[in-house]
Amino acid sequence: MIARNPRARHDYHILETWEAGLVLTGPEVKSLRARQASLGEAYAHVRGGEAWIEGLTISPYEHGSFNNPPPARSRKLLLRRRQLQQLFGATTQKGLTIVPLELYFNARGLAKLSIALVRPKKRHDKREDLRRRDAEREMARVVRGRRR
Repeated sequence: MIARNPRARHDYHILETWEAGLVLTGPEVKSLRARQASLGEAYAHVRGGEAWIEGLTISPYEHGSFNNPPPARSRKLLLRRRQLQQLFGATTQKGLTIVPLELYFNARGLAKLSIALVRPKKRHDKREDLRRRDAEREMARVVRGRRR
């Protein structure tokens, strides 16, 4: 795992997820192998029949030369045509957006981005999730105490 978007699961209801490839340059891949990436403010959108990710910050490779691209440039996502059509159709609905969840290398060594179709949570939904997590943590603590 290279980078994870911790706010995504807190701020959004995840409806569907996909795995997408990224169009990267050589120094960007080397920087990713050094875990120099941030998904904090990243989002994706469909434009001109292609999916793009904005706000994904990949730090410049320190041993790179003048070939280092800008850290926060737009990057193309590689998806199948059917997946692109699903994303385009879903994002035209009111309130749905595409958010990256995590960036990682798969078993073959290719950089992949897990993206999700999401709907924003309301404030009361976030509070309910926090209460539920606290209750689960407390129950696990009690069960652990009984085993000893």
